Amino acid sequence: MTQPIVHAAPRAWLTGLREAIPLMSGYVPVAISFGLVATQAGFSTWEATLISTLVYAGASQFLFVSMVAAGSPLWLVVLMTLLINMRHVVYAPNLAPWLNQGRWWPWLMHGLTDQIFALAHTRLPQLPESQRLGWFAGAALLAWVSWIGGTAVGAVAGEELTRRWPLLGEVMPFALPALFLVLLAPRFTGLRWSLALGSAVIVAALLTEKGLSNAAIPLAAACGALCFYVVRFNATAGGKRDE
Repeated sequence: MTQPIVHAAPRAWLTGLREAIPLMSGYVPVAISFGLVATQAGFSTWEATLISTLVYAGASQFLFVSMVAAGSPLWLVVLMTLLINMRHVVYAPNLAPWLNQGRWWPWLMHGLTDQIFALAHTRLPQLPESQRLGWFAGAALLAWVSWIGGTAVGAVAGEELTRRWPLLGEVMPFALPALFLVLLAPRFTGLRWSLALGSAVIVAALLTEKGLSNAAIPLAAACGALCFYVVRFNATAGGKRDE
């Protein structure tokens, strides 16, 4: 009875690796951008790579290096990084029921990202119980390694390219705003989202202009959220629905 389980683990691991390959098309370019931005912010190649290895939090890493470069206090840097990653508090419990066998799966939560969650939430229920842990380990490991590798490539290339073409160093800091614009653009489809996102952008710009860059992000986020729920409340009270 145990023989099929023994042979299932390697197959599950390889299946996870194979099914996570499409994720690399999104991971590697953004990781390269992070490596470039990190070196431009004053981080060395190994420091940028270490951040991707230990923090491994996508948008939070861009925010982290930007705030550190701007001289923000450490407590605020840590707080903002944690706030952005609060969504993982929702992700992990949704996957836990499918990974309840074995003592190692909590350590694999370091590999939990938005894309891995979406893929795992679909695939884990389809897999036999004996293969779930191996599948998740393979998929998460490939995504993690591709992110670290992309960061290293971006950091090394950034140091060389910006020496040859200084203008590139002026352009690359816009990688993060461009990334967020791409993520946010599809949301500008209704009054509620448009007002919320628009108000957050305006508040952040005004506070930054006034020299309050450290307070710009949390206050703008709070303003956007407040605007979102005010519009939602008014729409609900008026018997309308605006997504």
